Amino acid sequence: MTDAPAPARSRRPWRRGRKIALALLTVYALTMLFGCPADRLLLYPRPSAESVFDASPRMVDFNGGTLEVFVARSPGTTRSEPVAFMLEFTGNATRAEDIAGWVASRWGERPVETWVMNYPGYGRSTGDARLAALGPAALATYDELAKLAAGRPIVLAGNSMGSAVALHVATQRPVAGLILQNPPPLRQIVLRDHGWWNLWLLAGPVALSIPASLDSVAQARQVTVPAIFIMSDSDELVRPALQRKILEAYAGPRRVITLVGKGHNDSLDRPMELREFGEALDWLLSRSIAPEQQE
Repeated sequence: MTDAPAPARSRRPWRRGRKIALALLTVYALTMLFGCPADRLLLYPRPSAESVFDASPRMVDFNGGTLEVFVARSPGTTRSEPVAFMLEFTGNATRAEDIAGWVASRWGERPVETWVMNYPGYGRSTGDARLAALGPAALATYDELAKLAAGRPIVLAGNSMGSAVALHVATQRPVAGLILQNPPPLRQIVLRDHGWWNLWLLAGPVALSIPASLDSVAQARQVTVPAIFIMSDSDELVRPALQRKILEAYAGPRRVITLVGKGHNDSLDRPMELREFGEALDWLLSRSIAPEQQE
């Protein structure tokens, strides 16, 4: 009796794995050849004009076009001219007019004028939405504000990705202080949170394509002015452990306000949080404004 021939083993799983590997390698090669998609992954531009009632638009010349800025004043400016100015940079899906009046109101009776910039490609700001354009656009807006401030202190603020822009400007221009909320180390987030599912074939090039000017950890080591860090301990987008890398790298004095049980897009609203924030603002201004100016 002869033995029956053994059934041939299916090669389908191997072939499927080979196809997946080839597809990943193809995407990787195209990405390396034609540029990494970090701009599309990290920026969510909303072009065109929108109505706003609590801030005034202002246009700033930039790169042959214009940047749209919204200007608002705190309640304290009804009694006094601004003793300080704040330049705020938004998160990646926020428009300046969405928050301009609100960020000014947080200063309360402290007489402060706030500017909030729409990035290129957002609102009526011209140009394409590109990570590489954020730093130069922010510097152009700062320079325009500095002319108006005429030596009065300028505080920078940034929420989420905007904190990376604020840190960059602080390394390039004189500023009185910083207010940073849920700051992300962009490269580390791409590599650590999104590298595993593509074997870092996509995450690696994307991380490398993020401009050095937006490397928040490296920038934080160069900034020595006072800073307020607002950090959500239940942040689902920028894990607290990653936020702390920027906090620990920061070279200047800082105060930390922890938003307990809150996520990435939550804001200060509890009485204790608002009291802490007010005290931190007074601390920030006391280090940059002469006592006679604060009266």
